[in-house]
Amino acid sequence: MAAAMWSDRARRVAHVVRNLLESRGKHTASPSRYDALIIGGGHNGLVAAAYLQKEGLKTAVLERRHVLGGAAVTEEIFPGFLFSRCSYLLSLLRPHIYADLELKKHGLKVHLRDPHAFTPMLEEGVRGGPPRSLTLGSDRAENRREIGKFSQKDAEAFSGFVLYLEKLAAAIHPLLDAPPVDIPGITSGSWRKRLAAAKTLKPVVKCGLKLGRNIPDFYEITTAPIMKILNRWFESEPLIATLATDAVIGAMTSPSNPGSGYVLLHHVMGELEKEKGAWGYVEGGMGGVAKALANSARSYGADIFTEKDVEQVLVDSRGAAKGVALKDGMEIHSRIVLSNATPYVTFKNLTPQSALSPAFLKAVDQIDHTSPVTKINVAVNKLPNFLAAPTPDNKPGPHHQCSIHLNCESVDLLETAYKEAMNGRPSTRPMIEMTIPSVLDSTLAPSGCHVVSLFTQFTPFHIEGREWTEQDREAFADTVFNWVEQYAPGFKDSVVGRDVLTPPDLERIFGLTGGNIFHGSMSLDQLYLARPLPALSDYRTPIKGLYLCGSGSHPGGGVMGSPGWNAALTAMADLKRQ
Repeated sequence: MAAAMWSDRARRVAHVVRNLLESRGKHTASPSRYDALIIGGGHNGLVAAAYLQKEGLKTAVLERRHVLGGAAVTEEIFPGFLFSRCSYLLSLLRPHIYADLELKKHGLKVHLRDPHAFTPMLEEGVRGGPPRSLTLGSDRAENRREIGKFSQKDAEAFSGFVLYLEKLAAAIHPLLDAPPVDIPGITSGSWRKRLAAAKTLKPVVKCGLKLGRNIPDFYEITTAPIMKILNRWFESEPLIATLATDAVIGAMTSPSNPGSGYVLLHHVMGELEKEKGAWGYVEGGMGGVAKALANSARSYGADIFTEKDVEQVLVDSRGAAKGVALKDGMEIHSRIVLSNATPYVTFKNLTPQSALSPAFLKAVDQIDHTSPVTKINVAVNKLPNFLAAPTPDNKPGPHHQCSIHLNCESVDLLETAYKEAMNGRPSTRPMIEMTIPSVLDSTLAPSGCHVVSLFTQFTPFHIEGREWTEQDREAFADTVFNWVEQYAPGFKDSVVGRDVLTPPDLERIFGLTGGNIFHGSMSLDQLYLARPLPALSDYRTPIKGLYLCGSGSHPGGGVMGSPGWNAALTAMADLKRQ
């Protein structure tokens, strides 16, 4: 349906735009002039570029780093070891974008994971046996057996809970694939314009119809602490804590805070290869997504450049964007500019401050970019061997392909880790999500070796009000490794190298303001009509012809491609009206 919507609406817009540009003699571009410029070669920027170029606008992407992908990159940090250095799993790439841009044809290959979650316990084994663990996957019977180790009641309830989440998540899909409702258009102007704007209500109506009697459930899960939901369904602590990790992953929040329910829903609304809720490893690392998107965009004629650092958006005397100036002094002119940078970077660093009102800039300062994440990439010479699920001879077991949840046996552990970070200190027993993509993708590491991702929480941006030092960084990494060692003895001795990325590092290297992986917190006050601000929810900015197309816009971080697609659609519609 979404793809059809693009075909029906955007192609009509493109026809008008092409005629307009050709009539003005501007459709044939030189290297210093384009119809559209994209700041940043992250996945949303590349999606926007592909659609704009596909529909006839000469488009260029300008990426400041040496590698495309933004946070979804593959980098060889240690010789022979390829890491998804920041983003590390794929799920929320919208299916219509995958199909429209022929990403499989352009090289995207994904390894699906099943089972997908493994939570080992730190405990003494019973009668000399290993400690208990919880493994979850798509096999309902196996899930019942695993959960039954802790509670037969929970084992019976789990499949109903999964169906409950799937129904709520499926209802959101129409909202992901369209801009938010045009409130100003519906409430002002001529009746003709109001009727046209009323069409933006269609996704909301679709969502409501899909929800039906479940509308109260949807309202509850989007506003409530996830603990309110989980405690109603379950009683066993390991299961509750394992599910609660997805309600706080990437977010500076606790399972007891309002809004954490939506974060969980956000992480189950994706799909891969038509498998709902599935997450997978991209072959060659997450840079494989960027490579396929770039190949698609180039196949339509887009130009894509790396190491082109934008200094400023050029604004003409009428207050409209007219291109960009690069840090090397070169100016590139265009009719429109789409920024894949965070809203903060776009307006505070790239836009002339004189072109924006003090009130607007103050509002931008209030956007929450708080991040709890320190990402540690580790090269190892052998596979971690867990006490709770030992495997001989460096051979992987099914659990090695999972998201491996460490220090997640109880919700109290998550709450304590969160409170330490809120008090300005890195967690002493951090929440750790370990993934080992080389178990399914042998291209990532030398034979017998592996790449390990440790996505850890909770760490503050400043440590008790001061900057992180190298000593702080290494001390926290040592804390993480010491905890991993307790679950998998021998892990520390297997380490070949490690790359530690604290929130300030994520900001400095990847341009993620505050180190926030979503380009802004996924809190209730920064979703849908208020993402990233109420005045910016339609991708347009106070600068005519400048649009936001990154994860800081609706529908938010992780939903690969939707912000770029929606922004491209909005820009095309505006060009039609010119």
